[in-house]
Amino acid sequence: MNNDDQYPDVEDEQITDVEEDSVAINDPRGLALPDDVLPDTLYLLPISSRPFFPAQVQPVMVDADPWEDTLDRIAEDPQTAVGLVYVDKVKGAPPVESFRAIGCVARVHKAEKQNDKITFLAQGVKRFEVVEWLSETTPYLARVRYINDSKKSDDETKAYSIAILDSIKELIRLNPLFSEDLRQYIGRFSFNEPGLLADFAASITSADGKDLYEVLETAEVQARMHLSLTLIKKELEIARLQNEISAEVNDKISQHQREFFLKEQLKVIQKELGISKDDRTSDVETFEARLEGKTVPDAVNDKIQEELHKLSILETGSPEYGVTRNYLDWATSLPWGVHSADNLDISVARDVLESHHAGLGDIKDRIVEFLALGAHRGEMGGSILLLVGPPGVGKTSIGKSIAESLNRKFYRFSLGGMRDEAEIKGHRRTYIGALPGKFVQALKDVEVENPVIMLDEVDKIGSSFQGDPASSLLEALDPEQNSEFLDHYLDMRVDLSKTLFICTANQLDTIPAPLLDRMDVIRLSGYIGDEKLAIAKQHLWPKLLKKNKLLKKQLNITDAALRHIIEHYAREAGVRGLDKLLQKILRKSVVSLMTGEKETISVGVKDVEKLLGMPYFRPEKTLQGVGVVTGLAWTSMGGATLPIEANKVHDLTRGLKLTGKLGDVMKESAEIAYSYVFSHTKSYQRTPEYFDKCLVHLHVPEGATPKDGPSAGVTMATALMSLARGEPIRKGLAMTGELTLTGQVLAVGGIREKIIAAKRSKISEVILPEPNRRDFYELPESVKEGMTVHFAERFADVEKIVFNRGSNDVH
Repeated sequence: MNNDDQYPDVEDEQITDVEEDSVAINDPRGLALPDDVLPDTLYLLPISSRPFFPAQVQPVMVDADPWEDTLDRIAEDPQTAVGLVYVDKVKGAPPVESFRAIGCVARVHKAEKQNDKITFLAQGVKRFEVVEWLSETTPYLARVRYINDSKKSDDETKAYSIAILDSIKELIRLNPLFSEDLRQYIGRFSFNEPGLLADFAASITSADGKDLYEVLETAEVQARMHLSLTLIKKELEIARLQNEISAEVNDKISQHQREFFLKEQLKVIQKELGISKDDRTSDVETFEARLEGKTVPDAVNDKIQEELHKLSILETGSPEYGVTRNYLDWATSLPWGVHSADNLDISVARDVLESHHAGLGDIKDRIVEFLALGAHRGEMGGSILLLVGPPGVGKTSIGKSIAESLNRKFYRFSLGGMRDEAEIKGHRRTYIGALPGKFVQALKDVEVENPVIMLDEVDKIGSSFQGDPASSLLEALDPEQNSEFLDHYLDMRVDLSKTLFICTANQLDTIPAPLLDRMDVIRLSGYIGDEKLAIAKQHLWPKLLKKNKLLKKQLNITDAALRHIIEHYAREAGVRGLDKLLQKILRKSVVSLMTGEKETISVGVKDVEKLLGMPYFRPEKTLQGVGVVTGLAWTSMGGATLPIEANKVHDLTRGLKLTGKLGDVMKESAEIAYSYVFSHTKSYQRTPEYFDKCLVHLHVPEGATPKDGPSAGVTMATALMSLARGEPIRKGLAMTGELTLTGQVLAVGGIREKIIAAKRSKISEVILPEPNRRDFYELPESVKEGMTVHFAERFADVEKIVFNRGSNDVH
């Protein structure tokens, strides 16, 4: 067999060896051949890949260090015999304990050294057993005992031999890697040498070293043949599985090739018959089919037809073809003249709002009024609603409810952080990867010209060198302009006048004035405790149970527990924080249900602290004392109480010290309050020398929180007046209002939020500016209920109220 043979284990030398052994055994003269004369002591080499068998002839490679000396001594022996012993892992010179007891003696041929490796051809001869170690260090030397196979031949042995030969022949048929030389080699085996056949069968398999060593150490021939037959059968199954996988892969490849050739032939046939369409014609027909049934304006139709003509003469492989095709894809996908029928039943709209939202009665009335006006007019387009309020009060969900009540398609996108005006008006087609603006994308998605489009976070639009998106919104939202909205990508007029736009914002300060002027503002100020309780019972908790596939009888929460959570854990204006707390309760409760600790759970007030930890808010005590006054403030998160403290530091110098991280406007309000009280000290039963001699410190607690605005002017002046009089104000009283140097009390904003904040803090008496009387009267009865309100036109009115000298009350 040549060196290029795929299975170098099989060599003509091995065949010769078998034949010579057979002659030696069967020779009646009993002549001893050289193979039968083997030394009693052998130099041993460890091999780790797999055991070596007597039926094998194959190259062996070892490291020059430490085995070069061993091979030199073997070369000096006329028989050049070496003992090859299986070792699990060979690293350097392994200890003798790791050598297996049974090995194979082999003759060394053609030893060559290259670099730090020595390669030689090993011809397996016979099994041996290590009897005694003569040298336990390299070069290893041991006294051995040779193991001979039994020579008996019975029917069972012949049956095993035939089974092994048949299996090997079938393996040759299934696996083309076995060559014709291997067939001839098997054909020359004698039934008188079954042990050698078993060794050969085991050596050609891909079994692991432990299984092969089990064959090597088995001296009894039939048992060895049984093990070899098992290994060859496993190899046969692997070959069959490999053939099945190859056949399956080949079938798939052949099927794909066949389909490809058939399709190519079909194209040629269709082209010969004149019934084929190339890609360009197919695209043109697709775009023309999209326009059927649509009312396309003349100018738009002319533009599209021009682009279709261009597409029909361009080569499909040119870059311009791809640009034109994408443009036509967008232009023909828009719903030109396609409208959905509006549901103008006002009672349905109210029912939808009531079913989706608890509380917000005035907001619902305002929306119903807006829808009623549109129903009377016969169309809802041309209006921009702006829902302003703290996070979590339901601005986005109200927009969805309006779309559902009108039976319109709904599309939402956020403007938060948008800095590129191309997001609104599209990119020019000259840019790679150009796209239309958001409004054109919305019309394509909803497939009608009159959807409800919600623009979230309109107060958080950015601006950069790429333009000002807020200015680009004017053309899209203004009812006087959006009937001919021009998208830069399409370069065609798109009618947005039938679209109902709903915007959301947390505050109005950052919205550009020209854009805000075109909007119909609806304020959502937040929820009081009773409204939050209704929302949790009717919407949040049932929604969580349904989403997590739980029944109310499995997990229930009492009204008292919900109220406890609202008062001590979730005091924000919206209900998003409350929803997260309910999710936390549900998660912790499900753990008990799944572990089998409880089958049903009812969460009460006592269980809330175990599930949510210590309360975030303790019952607030309104600060009392000389120079201490509670104010009311508005923030983007809702209303809040704002305690203000004034105290005399010393009598060494005159002045006013301010702390509490106050903004510029709030600092000015403090200076105005100080100047006003300073100039009117005589009116408050103190001599002017009081402020001449003392340094007054005015502090607004929570100094880490930035605070700004003019509405604390009256509160600061009251704190300074209380300090000057040395007399505390009435208990349970809060106030808000801007103060001027002449004592005028001016109007402030956020009255609803401030009243709700007062009720949340158990304050039932407030002082408001007289110009805000109208704002208070417009509040829902649920907010005004239980509140005593005093209206002050000048600071003298405030002084009368806080020191029990008369008031103008509203109950």
